[in-house]
Order: sequence, then C-alpha cells, then structure tokens
Amino acid sequence: MAILLGIEFYLVFERTTNTYEKGLKEGYSMLVVTKKPMELSAFQALNEHISSSEKIQRESIVSEVTKGISKSSSEEILEALPYFYNLGLDTYLHTTGLETIKQDLKSDTNIKKVETFGSTYHSSYRLFSFIKFILKVFIGFMAVVSLFLIIKQMEIWKYAHKERMQVMEIFGAPLMLRSGVLFRVAFVDAIFSTILVSGIFFYIKLYWAAESGIDIMMQNQEALFKLSDIGILLGSSLLIVIVAVYTVVFSSKGVQE
Repeated sequence: MAILLGIEFYLVFERTTNTYEKGLKEGYSMLVVTKKPMELSAFQALNEHISSSEKIQRESIVSEVTKGISKSSSEEILEALPYFYNLGLDTYLHTTGLETIKQDLKSDTNIKKVETFGSTYHSSYRLFSFIKFILKVFIGFMAVVSLFLIIKQMEIWKYAHKERMQVMEIFGAPLMLRSGVLFRVAFVDAIFSTILVSGIFFYIKLYWAAESGIDIMMQNQEALFKLSDIGILLGSSLLIVIVAVYTVVFSSKGVQE
C-alpha cells in the first residue's frame, strides 16, 4: 500500500504539475521590439519554440503620452516608434533555453531589443523544478524501503509454510508448485491494496477535494484520480509481489535438515 500510495501520488502530482506548467507557459510572454513589422513565421524561422505573436498597438501607447499635443506631433511620434510584440512559447523551457531564444532573436538585424523577464522566470522555474525533484526523491526512497519490507514479510510467510514446502520439495514438486501459497497470498494482498488505494483517491476526488477549500485541488479535481490509474496500480502491485516472492524463493538453500 505504501508503494501504491507513492505511485498514485506521483501520477496525481505529474498531472497537476503538467496543468500548472501549462498555465505558466500560457501566462508567459517575452517582449520584442522591432524596427519593421514582422510576421509570426519570421519569428518562428529564428526559433522553433515560438508559438504565437501578438502585436501591441502603437496607437494606444501614443495616445497615452501625447495628450494635449497636436495631431501632427502625434503622427510624428507614431512614425518614430518601433514595433512591439508579445511572443508566446510552445513549452515551459529551462532558463538556458530561454537565453537561447533571446540570442536567436537578437541575431536578426530587424530586432532592436528582446526582454525575457529572466529574473522572474528563473525564480519560478527553479522553485517548480525543486519541488518536483524533492517529491520524486521522496517517492523513490519510500518505494525502496517498502520493497525491502515486503521481502521481509515474504520471508516470514516462507517460514510459516516451511515444513509444507520442504515436504513438497522432497517429493520433487517444482518450485512454482511448492511456492504457490506465497504467490496466492501475495496476489490477494496486491489486489486488496489496489482496491483500497483506488478507493481512497476516488473518495478524495469526488468528495474531499470539492470541500477542501484548497484551490489547486479544486481546480484540478479531474486530475486527482482516473480509471486508468486502477490498471497502473494493479500492474505495479502484481509486479512488486512477483519480484518479492521470487527474491525470497530463490534465496532459499534447499531442504533444511
């Protein structure tokens, strides 16, 4: 159950962070100043990660700074102004990838300035990456410890059925047959653990998340549990118990006198 809880937490975390990462990507844009108008295709030719281009209307900028100035002066200012664009990306990049895009854009002589807002982006990216790394390390550590505990439990079951297994070995029973009781108990526990863990997260998704008052859970309620998770949990639990049983069975030294 500890391993399955870790697996499900990881699945939920990946789906939730993917949604959060998508929000970060969609909310981020870099500012580009050009001498002449540029199309999206021109920006994409410089770097493939640029997915959108939004032109900032210069007229609105001029109208704010030329109040009380004659129309001819306003037109002169408008003519002198460069062109401004907000560029969106197709993925949430590492800060080095952001710097690469900046250098690619600046290589075009038509582009005067590129502002990536790097300090803010860098802080958000490092915090986001650190949280993901810590959770993965914790889940991995918990899985290793739990696997050793399962193997120890299997050894206890083996000693509980030691005499029966020894008698079957004397009469030439194959390994799978004399270890059948361990596999049966392990499979029942695997199925029971899958049902229990699935039930916990199903309850969290349908009832607890909606009333928790936690924004990230309420906004990502569908990501808290999916029916496909049952198959993943069951397959993982069966694989774990098979590995554990075989580890215990093959560690035995034969018939003990």
